[in-house]
Amino acid sequence: MHALLKLFLLSCLLVPAWAQALQLSASRLWPSPDYTRITLEAAEPVAYKHFTLANPERLVIDLEGVEPGAALDLLAGQLAADDPYIGAIRVGVNRPGVVRLVLDLKAPVKPSVFQLAPLGQYGHRLVVDLYPAQDAVADAARPAVKPIDAAQPARPVAPQYERLITVAIDAGHGGEDPGAIGAKGSREKDVTLAIAKKLKQKIDAQKNMHAVLIRDGDYFVPLAQRVSKARAVKADLFMSIHADAFIKPHARGSSVFALSENGATSVAARWLARKENEADLVGGVNIDVEDPFLKRTLIDLSQTATINDSLKLGHAVLKAMGNVNTLHKAQVEQAGFAVLKAPDIPSILIETAFISNPEEEKRLNDPGYQDKMVDAIVSGVVNYFDKHPLTAPSRLTRNP
Repeated sequence: MHALLKLFLLSCLLVPAWAQALQLSASRLWPSPDYTRITLEAAEPVAYKHFTLANPERLVIDLEGVEPGAALDLLAGQLAADDPYIGAIRVGVNRPGVVRLVLDLKAPVKPSVFQLAPLGQYGHRLVVDLYPAQDAVADAARPAVKPIDAAQPARPVAPQYERLITVAIDAGHGGEDPGAIGAKGSREKDVTLAIAKKLKQKIDAQKNMHAVLIRDGDYFVPLAQRVSKARAVKADLFMSIHADAFIKPHARGSSVFALSENGATSVAARWLARKENEADLVGGVNIDVEDPFLKRTLIDLSQTATINDSLKLGHAVLKAMGNVNTLHKAQVEQAGFAVLKAPDIPSILIETAFISNPEEEKRLNDPGYQDKMVDAIVSGVVNYFDKHPLTAPSRLTRNP
């Protein structure tokens, strides 16, 4: 009888510990050219330890107090064969109360593992970012863009070569950050990427113009890195494409924004800038790591020339967009958008339409409307450069 009582008491101690085991609610894997991200979501913070192993290269993550489940089982199925960093994913119980996640790596990596507090649609998130081991951060900010006709050096006779205009196109949001969501479920990140890809095709077809996509797939890019990527390719202008929502579903129309030196030009502009600047919170940035791009992206607000050029560019684009859609405001608005803070590149943020408006949500998903909007934006860009031709030499040149 005494032995049975001891067994009963021991079971009472063990059962609550097992009952409190945490079940992951979701797992997501986001590959990109610069890094691969894994996100594990749960109702409570996930305790973890991680370490790397060599020969072969592996990243091991021990999830403490977590029980196996569907979310972890589905993670391996999300892995693409062409993922630049992960070759395989294995999950198993390492010891009681600890689930081990092993990432078989294709090459050495520099991992960044951090927690994110609940925000919006997400619960607690454990984020695993895999960067290339050598100069990981610098590589992440340096897109591979080869000069056209790079094998043929520019000749001293300038007229034989044309000034190539480089346009950086930033599709807003991406990956963990879906952006605004319409009544029918349309996600801003999908709409902006579709428009950005069409915009690149149209700009590349223009004489003496070349476009670079800041993101070309469904993955998250921190705001500072978007600016750094544009500067890395020596962009002549930067355009961030959006299709936002507003607190009132009847809000409609297209808008163009530039950076402000002295606060927002309207309440709506201030509200939108604050909302867009929270993208890093939604997408997920490790705040414990010093931002290596900070010195490159801080803007000297005395440099009004760049902002003035941004206003001129924005006016040309907004005027052309008025032929496609109703304008939310007839003038270029200004606010403190973090993504527009390149100190030496004219930069604008384009709101193609309000995805929160059911009618405009439908139009945003219409390829025909997307084409018209892209044509208008390109027309505005061409008109801007016709009136304000570039004179500085370009690293990217090609024969006429």
